[in-house]
Order: sequence, then C-alpha cells, then structure tokens
Amino acid sequence: MELRMRKPTRQADALGAWAKRCYFAGRAVMDATLRPYDLGSTQWYVLHRLANEGPTKQRDLVRILQIERATLSGIVATLLRKQLVEQTPDAGDQRQKLLRLTPTGDKLWRELPDLTFIRRAAFGDLDSSDIATAVRVLQAATERLETIAASKGVRK
Repeated sequence: MELRMRKPTRQADALGAWAKRCYFAGRAVMDATLRPYDLGSTQWYVLHRLANEGPTKQRDLVRILQIERATLSGIVATLLRKQLVEQTPDAGDQRQKLLRLTPTGDKLWRELPDLTFIRRAAFGDLDSSDIATAVRVLQAATERLETIAASKGVRK
C-alpha cells in the first residue's frame, strides 16, 4: 500500500510550529520561575493538583498530566525525597497509591509565586475571539490526531 500525502500548506506548518514554540517558551518561563524553589514544571503540576483537588491516585495523575507512568514515578520519588508529598495505599484498592501534600509541601505551595502571569503575558492583550478561534483549531486537530492514534493502538 502506497502512502500518499497531500502537500502541507505553509499555514498548517506554521500553526504547528508556533503552537510548539509557544508551549516551549511558556515552559521555559515556568521552569525559570520555579528554579529558585528547586522545582520543575511537572513537579509543580503534581503539587498544583494535590493542593487544589486534594489526595489523588498516582495512576490518575498519569492520565491527568498525560505523561508516562515511569516518568511520573520518577517525579513522585523526587517529591517524596523532598518530603513534599506522601504516598499511601488507597483505602479502596491497596494496590493503588494515593498521593497527598505533606505539611512541608503545603507550606512550599503557599510560598510559590502565582504563575498566571505567564498566561497574561502570552495572551493578555489578544482579542478573545482570536483566542477562541485558536482553541477551536488546536482542539479539532488534537482530537483528530488522538482518534488516529487510538485506531493504531497508541495509548494516551
């Protein structure tokens, strides 16, 4: 079977490139802001979830953060070593691990800077209809690609 691809448009190429570049630029600002606290952005996302949603099963964080299980295990091990989170067996299923903030983690969370300045810097003065259009386009593209990935047996 011969795979034929239509010639991509310059706009579609640019859209993907700019979405990726924007993501990495935001991540770089986030990492630079968190560096004095000895935290990386994914560690921050774990703490954010636990601080705002409460105790969470470790396996649920894999799905929520859309990262590999092994990656999350390493992040959790680091947060455990720093004594920012604790890990206990889930009451409903002893095989599952439940994560929660420790008092040290809660104290650090309250000291961390508010990162919403990143979103304001990136999107603050843009027209809301432009942002809504960008969201719709990226959402549609993502859903299409996830459908293809699922049909090929790729797990999220």
